[in-house]
Amino acid sequence: MATFSSLSAATALSSIPKMASPARNPIPNVHPASSQFCPNLKFNPKRSLFVVFTSSQKPQFPCKSRRRSSVQCLFTGIVEEMGRVKNLGIAENGGFDLEITAKTVLQGVNLGDSIAVNGTCLTVTAFDHKLSEFKVGLAPETLRKTSLVELVPGSPVNLERAVQPISRMGGHFVQGHVDGTGEIVSMDAEGDSLWVKVRTSEAVLNYIVAKGFIAVDGTSLTVVDVFDEEKAFNFMLVAYTQNAVVVPLKKVGDLVNLEVDVLGKYVQRLLSNGAIGSIESQ
Repeated sequence: MATFSSLSAATALSSIPKMASPARNPIPNVHPASSQFCPNLKFNPKRSLFVVFTSSQKPQFPCKSRRRSSVQCLFTGIVEEMGRVKNLGIAENGGFDLEITAKTVLQGVNLGDSIAVNGTCLTVTAFDHKLSEFKVGLAPETLRKTSLVELVPGSPVNLERAVQPISRMGGHFVQGHVDGTGEIVSMDAEGDSLWVKVRTSEAVLNYIVAKGFIAVDGTSLTVVDVFDEEKAFNFMLVAYTQNAVVVPLKKVGDLVNLEVDVLGKYVQRLLSNGAIGSIESQ
């Protein structure tokens, strides 16, 4: 399997055209899944979606779109469990399907429920309690904008169900709407804690502040420092968190999903359109 650096990955993903023309050309080396749980799922366990997306023969999708849910999801960034990717690949009805083994997040699950997978809000389209697995759909645009494109069968993923009105708010308000990706540039141990530094785009970094909230692969974390010249920020993971989330399992050069605190985006919007000045003048 071809390998790519994180920088080339970002370049390749940004150049992927939006696919609108109806076509049903098969992808080479992508075979039907053996499991009857997801009969429309086609995958090759040795090919990541990133390789499929960046190969010379790009996947094509029919025009039929998935029905969008009108329900808005909300998360806390407190990971409930780490699941494992079982199968992934191109679905016959358009887009991609992702099948994950898990237990905790399946408790009380219903079709159409929202589950954050590495911080990305996705909709449950099928589940099986006996097999302890569920399936979610992935749109091509989701793969362009998140690190989910790097997943392969066996990859661990952070999972969190959408909050209910009675839920404790242990982290911060997380929408599951990824603002961008970052590249891990260093991982350094200090005692039983782990320092992690992540480089990201200037557009995302503008909303990151020291001692502020950040969701990294869906995990609610506190930013320690921001390094404007390096376009990076860092955070520290205590021993307990290291055993509960996927970031420590990654390595330097890997991508992570980032979602900034939505309050910062609202403030920036109000300042940019002059709304605050207008309010003060009244």
